Amino acid sequence: MLEMLWEADDPAEVITNRFGLADAAAARRWVTEALARHWSVDVTSCERIVMSHTNALAWVDTPSGRMIAKWSVAPERFARLAALARLTVELEARGVPVSAPVAAPDGRLQVEVDGVSLAVQHVVAGDLLDTGDLGLVRATGAVLARLHDVLATSTAAGELLALVDPPALLPDRVTGWLDAAPAHLATPACDTLRRLLVDLPAGPLPTQLVHGDVRAANVLCTSDAVAAVLDLEEARCDHAVVEMARAAVLLGTRFHDWGPVTPDVHDSLRAGYESVRPLTPLEARWWDVLVLWTSLAMIPPGEDPTGWGPAAADLAVRLDGPSPDPDAPTT
Repeated sequence: MLEMLWEADDPAEVITNRFGLADAAAARRWVTEALARHWSVDVTSCERIVMSHTNALAWVDTPSGRMIAKWSVAPERFARLAALARLTVELEARGVPVSAPVAAPDGRLQVEVDGVSLAVQHVVAGDLLDTGDLGLVRATGAVLARLHDVLATSTAAGELLALVDPPALLPDRVTGWLDAAPAHLATPACDTLRRLLVDLPAGPLPTQLVHGDVRAANVLCTSDAVAAVLDLEEARCDHAVVEMARAAVLLGTRFHDWGPVTPDVHDSLRAGYESVRPLTPLEARWWDVLVLWTSLAMIPPGEDPTGWGPAAADLAVRLDGPSPDPDAPTT
């Protein structure tokens, strides 16, 4: 019943050492009692508990359907989690497909109990986004644009912006990354990135709250639509086009063996996004730079089993334009 989401640690040890519960049975009892006491929810069974870093999620069955209980044992994040809960409720009210928390009878969305911060939500039916379905990729782009529109004007988003630091100037971020890039990234593609940066027009890009982690693991879909965008815990202040380009590159990633997606996926996500929120001319000029930058940043040292290096190299070649034909006539 106990699983790890990312880490290779022993879940039986993690539930005790990180979460202070003796074993799976003790975790099940704690979840059952907490939901009964604070939400008046009768848990009939606990399917599984998945842990990651300082968070745990329990899938439970109740008379009103399947629910998820999610708790954190990091007190420094409790205020942020409460603000995120309020934001998620606002997003749902404004038509963005999310999984909003269920309020406790006393109105609280995030309940602090036994030294943890706990929330409950209904399970959203759907499957993780399949990036082989370009129609769903396009739909994801459209939902991301609507999400950005709401985040740009949300009262709750403004509350969260007060808790996060603004980003450094974007040209400085990319140039600084290039200057500090490790030796395995000394590739022609990095030279292409530098050339593209030089050609960019000057001008500031607006910042706002963004989701922070848009990828297949956080997008639930039905056969023809996006059912929910999940997990806003990485929400941060950034440029909308930075998030969109990062999402285009990382959209296929789930939990293990991350690998690049095809250029068709990049294009479909952008097309869906621009069907709702067209890029400004300056954002459009930044798009290629940001997609290449994100692709290069994913290249691991040593072995590259999923092919990030070749994918970045192919992208750089396309951005450089076709090689000149030596046999073409000259004027």
